[in-house]
Formats: sequence, structure tokens, C-alpha cells
Amino acid sequence: MNIPSELKYTKDHEWIKIEGDVATVGITDFAQSELGDIVYVEVETVDETLDREEVFGTVEAVKTVSDLFLPLSGEIIEFNEALEDEPEKVNSDPYGEGWMIKIKISDDSEIGDLMSDEDYKALIGA
Repeated sequence: MNIPSELKYTKDHEWIKIEGDVATVGITDFAQSELGDIVYVEVETVDETLDREEVFGTVEAVKTVSDLFLPLSGEIIEFNEALEDEPEKVNSDPYGEGWMIKIKISDDSEIGDLMSDEDYKALIGA
């Protein structure tokens, strides 16, 4: 199970890479393995400002559809459009080419509520 130490995590199995006031978000290796083959990623919230834990999109796998929850409040400034044609990138490279959105963070204080890699490993029993 790949859980990079430089990233932050949520209880909803999203990872967050923070660079200045922009955060890149995707789902974890654990989440994609639990979901199975991902066939569709839908994000219709680009240019919207949402609060932490609001649904920003969905990921559809062969056996289920799961909501995606925003890990930090802010404006969704970009969607990884490569996922429209190749949603399987979430399975093959969840921390790289399988990223989902970028957020302009509106409340830096929320960053402290995110999980470290060690906390996330404890959550999933890794």
C-alpha cells in the first residue's frame, strides 16, 4: 500500500498536496483499490467555492458510485481533464496522473485538521 509521507490525508480517503495556497486533491491508493476499476470521474464544481466536507464530485467504479468530499474550504480552480478520457489513471497512478482537482485554499487553519501519513495508516490498519 502506497501512502506517501509528504501528503496529508482525510478520513474520507482523499490525499492532499499543499503548495502555497493551492492544494491538489485525489483519492488514496487504498480508496482506489477498495473501489476497483474506476470507469468515470465527475466534477461539475469547477469555479465554485465550497466548504470543507461538501461533495465536489463523484467517482464511479464498476460496482459502486462514491461521493468525493472537499478536504479544505476553497475555490475549485482546476479539474484533471485527462480523467474524462482515462479515468483508469486513478487506479494506475492515484498520486500522480490520477489527481482530481486543485483548490485555492480559503482557510489555512483547516490544514491542521488533516491527517498525517501515520494517522492515515492507523485509520486503514496498514
